[in-house]
Parts: sequence; structure tokens; C-alpha cells
Amino acid sequence: MTTKIVIIDDHQLFREGVKRILEFEKSFQVVAEGDDGSEALGLVQEYLPDVVIMDINMPQKNGVEATRELIEKYPNTKIIILSIHDDENYVTHALQTGARGYLLKEMDADALIEAVRVVADGGSYLHPKVTHNLVNEYRKLAAGVANGGRGYLTVELRRPLHLLTRRECEVLQMLADGKSNRGIGEALFISEKTVKNHVSNILQKMNVNDRTQAVVVAIKNGWVEVR
Repeated sequence: MTTKIVIIDDHQLFREGVKRILEFEKSFQVVAEGDDGSEALGLVQEYLPDVVIMDINMPQKNGVEATRELIEKYPNTKIIILSIHDDENYVTHALQTGARGYLLKEMDADALIEAVRVVADGGSYLHPKVTHNLVNEYRKLAAGVANGGRGYLTVELRRPLHLLTRRECEVLQMLADGKSNRGIGEALFISEKTVKNHVSNILQKMNVNDRTQAVVVAIKNGWVEVR
């Protein structure tokens, strides 16, 4: 199965770099490119892509406005937002509008490829740094809502050894810390392929679709700490 991709970004050199990375994957095909959000609807109508990769900051119509327009016309459109902003307000706004993914432009090639695969398969993907910021904000809100201070911040830390292996617990903690697959591999002295296998096992055992959901569930249950 070929994953058809449209890239929309007003910086040509960056766009070409993204295209070059994606086309290293035999199952990916970049079918069209645009340099402004105003082109998004027409490109989706013409090429019916599986995934749209869209810059958040563009001169005429930004990525969030274009995402809203696409989702209204094509509710099942799978959009990944590219941004230089890791602030949770940007992320929340993009996701509320309908984006399935949010990547920082400091991403590495592996993160880009993984994000496209996950989103194309119906999941969601956030840059690890963004995940960490959102998780921190989530914990603050949860603690504030719980009057008397009995929020998630006060949940006793207990590893889910009834569900995951010790190594998988370590990987889950590092997901909560905002580490990428490469960062986890370097910290644990294992290969990225092994990390991916561990993450896949964690998602399956926790019955969640993606790493962000895994981290949120883990925090609710007191299985990880946010440092």
C-alpha cells in the first residue's frame, strides 16, 4: 500500500528536504506540493492524499485556518502540522481544529517518518517535546481541579509490573519524559528498532492507539512521574 502525501510549506528548501526524507520510504509518495494554506483544499480535491503535512505559519492562509477548512469539507482528512512553536496553546488549537499530528521543525528524519506512518494508520502523533509540555500542563490542571490538593500530582508512584515488563516500564517513563525513540535507545543502550518494539508492545498491552495516549493513561494511574 502506498501512502500518498501532500506537503504545504512556504519555505521551498525546507519543503524539498521533507520531500527527500519521505521519498526514502518506498511506501511513501509525495503527490503534490504547495506554498500556502490557500492551496490546500484544491490539492486535496485533486490528489486525495492519505496525509497532508502543513506548515502552521504561512503568509496568506496559515496552517490552522487551512486545517479547519479541510476538515469542514473532508472530515476524514489526516493532517500533520509543522511548527517552530512548542507552546501548548499552539498545539491545543491545532488539535482542536482537527489535526492528527503536531511536529516541531527541529524533528529528525525518523520522527517525521514515524509520524506519517502513525497518522496514516489512523493514530495521532505529537513531537516528544510537545508531549512532555502537554503532560505537564495536564497534571497542573488535574491538580487544580481536585480541591484539597488530591489531584494526579499526589498519586503514589507505582510501576505497572502487573501489565508491563521492567524494561517496558523504563521505556514508558522515558516516553513521559519526552524522549524520542533515538533518545530512549541511547539512554538504555539499545537499538532504535528494539525501542520501537517495546513501544509497540506497550501500546498493545495498554490498549491505546499512540504514545501520547499511553503517557496520559500512565499519569492518571500513577505509573510514571513527570520530572
